[in-house]
Amino acid sequence: MKTKRKICIVTGSRAEYELLRPLVREVQSDPTLICKLVVTGMHLSPEYGLTYKQIEADGFRIDAKIEMLLSSNTETSITKSVGLGVFGFASTYEKIKPDLVVLLGDRFEILAAAQAAMFMKVPIAHIHGGELTEGLVDDSIRHSITKMALLHFSATETYRKRIVQLGEDPRRVFNFGAIGVDNALASSLLSRKQFEKKINFNLGQINFLVTYHPVTLEETDNKKGIKALLSALDHFPSSHIIFTRANADAGGKEINLAIESYLKKIGPRAILLTSMGQENYFSAISLVDAVIGNSSSGIIEVPAFNKPTVNIGERQRGREMGASVLSCKEQTADIVKSIKVALSGNFKNRLCQGDSPYGHGGVATKIKNVLKRTHLKGALMKKFYDVSFKYE
Repeated sequence: MKTKRKICIVTGSRAEYELLRPLVREVQSDPTLICKLVVTGMHLSPEYGLTYKQIEADGFRIDAKIEMLLSSNTETSITKSVGLGVFGFASTYEKIKPDLVVLLGDRFEILAAAQAAMFMKVPIAHIHGGELTEGLVDDSIRHSITKMALLHFSATETYRKRIVQLGEDPRRVFNFGAIGVDNALASSLLSRKQFEKKINFNLGQINFLVTYHPVTLEETDNKKGIKALLSALDHFPSSHIIFTRANADAGGKEINLAIESYLKKIGPRAILLTSMGQENYFSAISLVDAVIGNSSSGIIEVPAFNKPTVNIGERQRGREMGASVLSCKEQTADIVKSIKVALSGNFKNRLCQGDSPYGHGGVATKIKNVLKRTHLKGALMKKFYDVSFKYE
């Protein structure tokens, strides 16, 4: 009898899990595969909503929980968290003995998972490689994981070419589009009334969904950035605003405190949510007039709803963007100008004409098929693929 291939899927944050969920379902439902789900990072933190409970509520069995997130979010504590993560993943991999480890993205939890897999000679399949976010340390993490990985699943053709440029064999680099688009296209959306009841918040005539995360690489003052954003929102006094919490990167706590203080000032026309969940999040996108902040979701998933995104600052610099994304500086006047454009009738009429570079769904099934069919014996002996360059 043929042995089933054991696929270990790692998730460290709510946003990442939402992207991976269709792939988890695909792997779990395939009779030739065994899915091992490993949870770490913000999922296990009360501060970020203990979102592992949502994974269990979705009907998935969690095979291992790896505590690695320290309470502080300074550069020193995050560095120590990575060390704890490597230690925890080593023990977990030794116990579950996966044939393949699936990692998505570029967060420090995922770097820990990748390092442990590399040293323990477990092949890595990496999703969302080849991208650029030049305002973040995530760029270095992402490209490092690319060099540790055997299989690569890029979100656009530009990113596929960049992975090859990093020396990866083109036969192991696949452009199926962004897996988040699967979720956006398949999501069941709440009506306005259902949504308002679900989150206990009333929408207004103009509504914004705001997600603002720290910029971790450059000498950027995150307090100054969030202050500029909040000052810009003051220019739209009739708007109702749904904020989501910043992530666990260095500077995240300061951003969340600034938003909490802002809520006290403007009263019931704004709300701060720790973890929305996929149904609520996509329903919010469908109901608001614009998505504002610096999250990758505004660039990748939001265009599937034909909604405008105001992308602030340097966090997503270098990422490929469609026509629905308006990028601006972390300055109040520039943010206000971009929001006004996003709300204008001319811009909204153009949204349907633009096409996102991130594909049209069906990604999870395609990734699963590669995971189950790839020949793994001797595969870790990678050769560097040289690309011919013409220097001017």
